Amino acid sequence: MLKLQKHLFSLDDDIIYLNCAYMSPVSKQVEAAGLTGIQSKRSPQRIKPPHFFEAADQVRHRFSTLINAEAQSIAITPSASYGIATVAHNTPIAASQNIVVLSEQFPSNIYSWKRLAEQNGASLRIVEPPSVSKQRSEQWNQRILERIDTQTAVVAMPHVHWADGTLFDLENIGKRARDVGAAFIIDGTQSVGALPFNIQTIQPDALICAAYKWLLGPYGIGVAYYGPRYADGVPLEENWISRKDSEHFGGLVKYKEEYQPGVVRFDVGGRSNFITLAMLDAALKHIEDWGVLAIQEYCSALTEESVYTLRNEGFWIEEAEGRASHLFGIRVREDIAMERMIEAIHAARISVSIRGNAVRISPHIYNTREDMDVLTEILLKQAQKASMPL
Repeated sequence: MLKLQKHLFSLDDDIIYLNCAYMSPVSKQVEAAGLTGIQSKRSPQRIKPPHFFEAADQVRHRFSTLINAEAQSIAITPSASYGIATVAHNTPIAASQNIVVLSEQFPSNIYSWKRLAEQNGASLRIVEPPSVSKQRSEQWNQRILERIDTQTAVVAMPHVHWADGTLFDLENIGKRARDVGAAFIIDGTQSVGALPFNIQTIQPDALICAAYKWLLGPYGIGVAYYGPRYADGVPLEENWISRKDSEHFGGLVKYKEEYQPGVVRFDVGGRSNFITLAMLDAALKHIEDWGVLAIQEYCSALTEESVYTLRNEGFWIEEAEGRASHLFGIRVREDIAMERMIEAIHAARISVSIRGNAVRISPHIYNTREDMDVLTEILLKQAQKASMPL
């Protein structure tokens, strides 16, 4: 069982940080890697041509191992929206076809598809969740399967819903997408790094991840897997480092039509950022050492008692099989004043996110059961106050 790792982080002692889905803290090692990267610019003559390639290749290797893919199938991106836009740029669609997305999906995995549909006269199918309190995840998954048909060109969705942690059955949905010939595109920003993801079993055509959440990296960098459907695609930009023989700086003006092997063609320009690449490499090393499954199990053990208690007091939380343990929503009872509850949470110096009528909890291995107990006690007190006669 993975043990508490709070000592590796510089979190404020008076803050209970249950908000990794908003933005992760960086560890002391990740911070140090960034400082070393900054300091490298003090003496730029020491930065040699191989340095422009080695750090990026190391990140590709670590991330590919994390998701059970080949290193040459990984591109370095600046954001989730960039990775999604790359896919949309290379996805043909006819006016008779449709794109399947989810209700209240994160905007970065919506806008590119909305534009693609509008430009080609295609339709955007938004799959709404069911209005039920039991087996909500199961029924939502079934609705997604039912909305995919022979005219579906793209299915674009997350592994878990960013607002409440609803878990989606990617294996079955992916199989349905393949059966009809649709591209299967996953935004893994809110799951990869804390929830196991296997390219070989899920078989997406693309997996896009920003690094500043569950990959524990800095802002402004991400990674993306592109499968065979997109491997020969056209990049959003034509940068020098993605071309064949770009390692030979003296020959860069001998322009090449060929790209570097694999999906390096999709790398963002300026990808050889000695600060962010070093930080992401250190962050991925943490996850490699801890193990993704162990992180998910740690979060489950951390939250299970609080979940049990709150559900018994009328708070709605999805059943364990229908949600993730690293990110989930606690939907507040209708008789509880939301504003008053938020004030109480803030007064206790607890950092969470509010999404609609849900308190979104997203712990990590720097959290303790005591952290969850403090939050649980606040919610229970608000429930008791709401139940008291006027």
